[in-house]
Formats: sequence, C-alpha cells, structure tokens
Amino acid sequence: MDTITDFITIKKKLSAYSSDKGYLKNVSDELHYEVLKAWENWTGPSKEFYRQLGFSRFQMASLIGKAKRMQREGCFGDGDFKEIKTEESNVLPFKSPSSGPAGIEVIWKDGSVIRFYQVDMLLEFLKKAA
Repeated sequence: MDTITDFITIKKKLSAYSSDKGYLKNVSDELHYEVLKAWENWTGPSKEFYRQLGFSRFQMASLIGKAKRMQREGCFGDGDFKEIKTEESNVLPFKSPSSGPAGIEVIWKDGSVIRFYQVDMLLEFLKKAA
C-alpha cells in the first residue's frame, strides 16, 4: 500500500470526512481499516506518511489509534484468517502419566518426542520416514 495512487485514493476519501476547520469526523469503519493497513505496511518515516495523506500527525494518530482499537474489538471481521482443516481420526487422547502408559513414545536424536496412539500409526510413520 505504498504506491502514490493508493495514498491519493485514501486522501480523497479522508477529505470527504474533513470538516471546515480540518477535523476528521464520522470516518467510516472501512476507511479506518484502509488507513490502518496503509500504516502497517508503511516502511518510511511517519512524518512522510502523514504528509502523503495531507493530515497532521495528531489527526492521523487519533484515526490510527481508533482503528487499532476497532481491530482489537473485532470490528473488521476475519481479515487474513484462513481456516486449516485437519483429518479427523477416532483415536483416544493420551492419558496422563499418573494414570499409566498410553500409546508409544519415540524420542529422536535431537530430543523431540513423537507420540503414537496405536502400533499401526507407528509402523506407518516408520515406513514413511525410512
């Protein structure tokens, strides 16, 4: 979001919410989100960011602060969240160590521990690992 055309678009949208005295009032949630994303992707000095948009640091700090608060409260929806589906199995979870052993544990050379609930799962893993 560091291209000049993106900043011109945001600047025009912000000017629609600017009062006669230069205050930003009743800025839409979508525009808050656009400004926040532009700010998060900005790599230059903050002074240049404000200058590109044509507003003071006080105006933009207030706007960005509100946008961050809105994001924490979940006003912007899911955003970049992507669900990952895993294959389900009918395997029971491990029991705690106090209730006795459950499953098989394999300790690799690097110290990592892999647990298997059934012997078949261990054999399948070893075939693929070989």
